[in-house]
Amino acid sequence: MNSFALHAGSLFDGFTASGPATVYITGDRIVRVDRTGALPSDGSSVIDLGSRSCLLPGLIDSHTHLAFDAGPDPVTSLAATDDTDLLTHMRAAARSALHAGITTIRDLGDRDYLSLALVEELAQHPEQGPEILTSGPPLTTRGGHGHFFGGEVEGPEALRAAVRERHRRGCAVVKIMASGGNLTPGSVPPHASQYSFEDLRAVVDEAHRLGLPVAAHAHGLQAINDALRAGVDSLEHVSFLTPDGVGSDPALLDAIVESGSFVSLTLGWDRRVAVELPKAIAAHLEEILTVFRDLHKLGAKIVIGSDAGIAPDKPHNVLPHGVGDLARLGVPPLDALISVTGMAARLCRMEGRKGQITAGADADLLAVNGNPSQDPAALLDVRAVFRAGVRVR
Repeated sequence: MNSFALHAGSLFDGFTASGPATVYITGDRIVRVDRTGALPSDGSSVIDLGSRSCLLPGLIDSHTHLAFDAGPDPVTSLAATDDTDLLTHMRAAARSALHAGITTIRDLGDRDYLSLALVEELAQHPEQGPEILTSGPPLTTRGGHGHFFGGEVEGPEALRAAVRERHRRGCAVVKIMASGGNLTPGSVPPHASQYSFEDLRAVVDEAHRLGLPVAAHAHGLQAINDALRAGVDSLEHVSFLTPDGVGSDPALLDAIVESGSFVSLTLGWDRRVAVELPKAIAAHLEEILTVFRDLHKLGAKIVIGSDAGIAPDKPHNVLPHGVGDLARLGVPPLDALISVTGMAARLCRMEGRKGQITAGADADLLAVNGNPSQDPAALLDVRAVFRAGVRVR
């Protein structure tokens, strides 16, 4: 079994930043963390990453779509691609994420459960991609947002049956489109709800009975409120849209914080590409960002889900840009880092195994030049990536 040590000029362990450190790895696990800065004296093989390096846990992207090609019309491209070619594309997308230091992802929408095939492949060859937690096709109404994935279902009993099917197939999370969205022609607008509170509650009750978390796509104010009352585990997007704009309800913000539900902010744009936001978002962007700031100030459990794949400015390696985006909202860079490591691991129910540098955790690690706990741009200057103890970059 391969054993070695990594020595770095600084360490971010998923929650706190510190000085020089040496991390010992055996096989695919971290076995010891030495924060004294001393190099091994027992003859261990050492990779010295340099005095300017920072070692941190592999990043966790809480909301991606491997099936989308990050092109100008990902929905049309998806429809024109057969399953064999789509799976080839998904492999490449996963590899792109990994090489950016993203070692775990939640895929919140695929076609025909193809991501489960990728999960099986990567279980045998983890060095070829991130660990994937998949929802399979999202639950949506007939002709609703994301219906092209194949998850159309309506009525409490049918929704419960759909949850059971995802559990049987081995999905790690249930995704439901509580509101409309921006990518689906002919569906309801993003501010409008697709399911009733009773529908959402049926999904949550059945999923929780089976031990599965529920992620709710929720742009609209009413959908956010209903999903929160239903007890979902994460609220995706949380744009607070209404027919007239953005409805920032202070009581609802407080309820989100008190509920313990995670808030998945779909940030992250590669600004080397022209950023084109959906009209419903662009028209009210500053108001939406103000709500995001308020949620952080109130103490919400914030993670970043990049929504990678949905547009040219959202490639599958875009998550590190999202950390900078969150920091630009006034969130301390350290908190922004926590949102894609230690906090994201809690959302994914992987605390102690992912998102932390601690004894017993997976040896999924990222080394960058600079100090990302002060300057998130350092995340873009990758020095090394390790997945399950194997160096992949």
